[in-house]
Amino acid sequence: MKNILEAPSLIEMVRTITNMYAHGWDERNGGNISVLLDEAKVSEYVDVNAVIRDIPTGFEAPSLEGKYFLVTGAGKYFKNVRYDPACNLGLVRLAGGGRTAQLLWGFTGGDRFTSEFPAHMMSHAARLSVDPASRVVMHCHPANLLAMTYVHDLDERAFTRTLWRMCTECVVVFPDGVNVLPWMLCGTNKIGEATAERIKTARLVVWAQHGIYGAGRDLDETFGLIETAEKAAEIYMKTAHLPRINTITDDQMRRLAEHFKVTPREGFLENKSSSAV
Repeated sequence: MKNILEAPSLIEMVRTITNMYAHGWDERNGGNISVLLDEAKVSEYVDVNAVIRDIPTGFEAPSLEGKYFLVTGAGKYFKNVRYDPACNLGLVRLAGGGRTAQLLWGFTGGDRFTSEFPAHMMSHAARLSVDPASRVVMHCHPANLLAMTYVHDLDERAFTRTLWRMCTECVVVFPDGVNVLPWMLCGTNKIGEATAERIKTARLVVWAQHGIYGAGRDLDETFGLIETAEKAAEIYMKTAHLPRINTITDDQMRRLAEHFKVTPREGFLENKSSSAV
């Protein structure tokens, strides 16, 4: 059996978590990540028949039965993950229609997965239904996106259009836009269900006055989605109080989309005949 601490998926998880903390996105024990892993890869590093203990999940996810996830632990500080991955992370397999998580490695202090685990699993199931290659769900608290939810209309089209206009690359990086949820109680199945519904149509879902959820095919893609949206929000927060002299127009965004062969979310750009920007 190979040393799991040398597994590429674990190494990349630790690197990403460390980078997120360095960006200031995950203060204290804020934020969480889950990564869907292939059984063939997992079995190289752990005995998949040796269940350490069962952890009730408090929800059902039949479509995720038998799937493996590397996930951050409840109450764990991102700054500590690189020093003790086995204490701060866990590898689980869902069983019983998703009602049970079988711990195969990690959580050595007797801990359990993040309180947002239901929201993560519901989001995984939702993204897999529209993109079978989806593997990552990431939640964090980027300061500028968080600040933006206090001063900007939370309408998804308006929020997306503002972000698209802040950086030339935005419409290319997240052409599916950004969905937005009003403030909801975190750590509940209700917010998990709402997030899962919104994450079907956009890989980024903003939780107003809280943070953001991102989904992607790997850790780099998901990190990059959030990083790009956060940079756009930073530019907005630095310029929102100033007179707007220049902007990126809808026609320019169409040219970008055509050049980079992406399709902006339907209805989010003005009609070509419209003069509105």
